[in-house]
Amino acid sequence: MKMRIENVLIVDPVKGEFTGDVLLESGKIKSISPRELKKYDAILMPGFVDPHTHGCAGIDTMKMSKEELGKWENFLYSQGVTAFLPTTVSANEKDMIHVSTLVGEYIKERTSTSVYGIHYEGPYINVGKKGAQNQKTIRNATAKEMENVLYPHVRLITMAPEVGGFYDVLPRLKENGTVISLGHTDANFLDMKRAFLNGVDRITHFPNAIKSLHHRELGGVGAGFYLDFNVEMIVDGVHLAPEFVDMVYRTKGAGKIMLITDSIEAAVLKDGKYDLGGLKVSVKDGKATLSNGSLAGSTLLFGQAVKNFKRFTNCSLKELSRVSSYNTAINLKIKNIGRIKEGYKANLVLLDKELNVSKTYLSGEIVYER
Repeated sequence: MKMRIENVLIVDPVKGEFTGDVLLESGKIKSISPRELKKYDAILMPGFVDPHTHGCAGIDTMKMSKEELGKWENFLYSQGVTAFLPTTVSANEKDMIHVSTLVGEYIKERTSTSVYGIHYEGPYINVGKKGAQNQKTIRNATAKEMENVLYPHVRLITMAPEVGGFYDVLPRLKENGTVISLGHTDANFLDMKRAFLNGVDRITHFPNAIKSLHHRELGGVGAGFYLDFNVEMIVDGVHLAPEFVDMVYRTKGAGKIMLITDSIEAAVLKDGKYDLGGLKVSVKDGKATLSNGSLAGSTLLFGQAVKNFKRFTNCSLKELSRVSSYNTAINLKIKNIGRIKEGYKANLVLLDKELNVSKTYLSGEIVYER
């Protein structure tokens, strides 16, 4: 099946911005035809990638069925998301295996899906920086347990480098192709540097739940700036001040930033009481917190994150396509997505000039249309 997308501003994270047409065939980008246009109808970007989301619209990673995962996937098309990783909270081994098995079966049963694997956020983290993670399930990593919970589709795991077992399981995670991200950690600068020198170059929801910056001890925040880390960011205006987002953009550049939502089941639902990994969460005016005031994920939608980043930083559209898709695809070693290039999967999002999602394409098929 062929489909032509005409008269658009094509935004590729490598080649940049140019007007023209794109031909889709057999689920891939067949050809790109640059044309000088005095005006264009819409903006075409690579489909968005969210590697860190706990749930949405009443669906939670830890409690979902395959049917609910399908509903979640379909909802995210309205946000332009064509690749995402359902994300766990810290949990016991049995629950980790259950969720990972469910996600693995879901992927195998479909010829085309935006579910690209799973992200374990914890439980091998620092209790002192647990945030909205259940302390009862937090523990050290062991080689035996890692063998039990590790599957090929575990693409990402958040761990604290100063917690016992980190370096014991690091080789096995690398062998599996699982990307390690540093998060929920009280690591000092030297701890962070050691992990970085051992090939761990990613930080989870920077700079939330990591050791703060001090001029005599750079901590995790200072390490994020000083070393060449890739950083996730929750750009909702709650977790981070707009000026901080802009500072990270100016300091590290768009090539090192990955947008995430860190959304929970309350996203798109009304304010009220919710559950996150056995912890009670209150949502008021869209802000999710525990009883002690700690932030508990977000109610952010990816489409809004994209608009927020553009507004907070005044970045170019080329840079916006990097932070919303390309950087994460490269970081997680997901091939053939994140660019508008011949031979790549036709996972695309069509936006109006205000960056609202108009259409979403998955493997060349329109899966959402406003």
